[in-house]
Amino acid sequence: MQDIDIAMLATKTAEGEITSRPMSNNGEVEYKGDSFYFSHATSRLAAEIAQDPRVTLTFTIEPGLLTGGGTYIAVQGQAELIRDKARFAEHWSPDLDLYFEEGIDTPDLIMIKVHANHIRYWYGAEQGEFDV
Repeated sequence: MQDIDIAMLATKTAEGEITSRPMSNNGEVEYKGDSFYFSHATSRLAAEIAQDPRVTLTFTIEPGLLTGGGTYIAVQGQAELIRDKARFAEHWSPDLDLYFEEGIDTPDLIMIKVHANHIRYWYGAEQGEFDV
């Protein structure tokens, strides 16, 4: 997963539909079961997580880009909305200033922590799954 920056983060809408959006992992490359993303507290994403914290992350490396074969990872987990600026700073990347012009002081900023519960993967003909 170290080579994959963008994940599709899937949540359940108020109507019970599944929706996804691309999210950057902010350069966090040491995966220990938690992923961190930033958004606004008033976003639909935050509202959906507040209603139902069960989420799915999907990561993809298309065939030939890095490994010569496709790599696909699906992470089922629990999301948590964090409003602590000290914790923001632990996971902040200067690239985020493009989206959040006031950095960790951006009004309405939240951090979304996704703790993995179960992971499935496909790497060429190899596949597997495990609980985290």
